[in-house]
Amino acid sequence: MVRVVRHGEEVKISKRAGSYVTLRDLIEWTSKDAVRFFLLSRKPDTEYIFDIDLALAKNNENPVYYVQYAHARICSILSTWAAAGGDESQLKSVDLSALDSPQAQALMLLLAKYPDMLSNAAAGLAPHDVAFYLRELAACYHSYYDAERILVDEEAVKLARLALVAATAQVLHNGLAVLGVSAPRKM
Repeated sequence: MVRVVRHGEEVKISKRAGSYVTLRDLIEWTSKDAVRFFLLSRKPDTEYIFDIDLALAKNNENPVYYVQYAHARICSILSTWAAAGGDESQLKSVDLSALDSPQAQALMLLLAKYPDMLSNAAAGLAPHDVAFYLRELAACYHSYYDAERILVDEEAVKLARLALVAATAQVLHNGLAVLGVSAPRKM
């Protein structure tokens, strides 16, 4: 039960007249990533309005763009740090005690929920739970990013923050992969 809206108007579908919208049409009009994310972000027994304009939007209103942008933003930070001589192997045994802000704590708590969420989504045949979680994680990351600079001068704080965002990028990447959606490094 999917209705398609394009340019603010419902695309008329008539079995009798032979006019319909295929999945291929949606992919051509938007993208494979947008179609997958949008369709998987709803329970299968609910009616859904697929908004073509929203799927094409490159802003925070578009949920797939919002999640992919969070991943790309983190990758940009990690690349900047690596270009300045940073090595991701340094992040494996970092002291995270410097992550004491409410935003950092919220992000860590949400990351800790990923394994259980994924197990429950798989057991319940509920891919929409993964999409909901990824949107929530992206929002939590963006809040963290707005609240704290990552690449600060104090080395221990910088490494702790980098470890947190690297873990966030990994979970975003893994969650998007579960849905069959790409996790771009640049946008």
